[in-house]
Amino acid sequence: MDNRIGEMETFLAVAEGGSFAAAAKQLRLTPSAVSRSIARLEARLGVLLISRTTRALALTSEGEVYRRRVAGLIGEIDEVERSLGRDRQEPRGPLRVNASVPFGVHWLLPILPRFLEAHPAVTLDLALSDTLVDLVEERADIAIRIGPLRDTRLRAKKLGRSLMAVVASPDYLARRGEPLHPKDLDGHTCLQFSFRRSIDGWPFRVGGRVIQRPVEAAFFGNSGEVVRQMAAAGGGIARLGRFHVTTDLAEGRLVEILAPFNPGDGEDIHALYVGHDRLALRVRAFLDFLDAHLALPE
Repeated sequence: MDNRIGEMETFLAVAEGGSFAAAAKQLRLTPSAVSRSIARLEARLGVLLISRTTRALALTSEGEVYRRRVAGLIGEIDEVERSLGRDRQEPRGPLRVNASVPFGVHWLLPILPRFLEAHPAVTLDLALSDTLVDLVEERADIAIRIGPLRDTRLRAKKLGRSLMAVVASPDYLARRGEPLHPKDLDGHTCLQFSFRRSIDGWPFRVGGRVIQRPVEAAFFGNSGEVVRQMAAAGGGIARLGRFHVTTDLAEGRLVEILAPFNPGDGEDIHALYVGHDRLALRVRAFLDFLDAHLALPE
């Protein structure tokens, strides 16, 4: 296996030192080893780079062109290695994060300024989408997922668990009345998700056991944020994770209903990332930041 970088560095040492002996001293090699390295380089390139006389060495015109190009290339390689070395000491570089729209809007965006202030050398690229993306294909560093984990290629850090709640706006309840039992949902406007779920219904604890109550939806939304906003606008009754609606409940835009029948189910929230032993410091810093600053409701 040839050592092209080594031959380039040897050539630059000869060009700078003016002799094989000076280059050998700098590189801690023998003069004959330096001479053989230059000979191999010239043979591979098919040109004479160094003109040799009994008294001195001089670069040919091709050697001068090669010196300029190689010096720039080695400089770039050195900068890459210095940059990676700095990355081991402090988080730096681009960090790509993907999250669902409601989680990003209600939980990530309010705290991200603190992360960027603490890590000024990190450039954060945040994409909010309720479509599940492939981390490997999208080259994302971290994805935040709500619900069951399916991709076994990824490592997961649990951020919390959010219980579910049935909610509606005060305006809707004033117009349509508040259901006091799951059976009272008949005749109410219910809001559902448009994507397919394994169980078509809402669970309730009735008489000591959990039942699935079929729900006839009058509205379908393609994300939790769409359904939340429709409920807050007085459009109907929704069943959402508390992380969606914590602020709405606190500020009175939504109220929880049918709480005595809540079965206590919820959704786990994880940060997913491609697992390897040497995790980039910026990725580790963001995971630690989420662990320290997220206070998800249960």
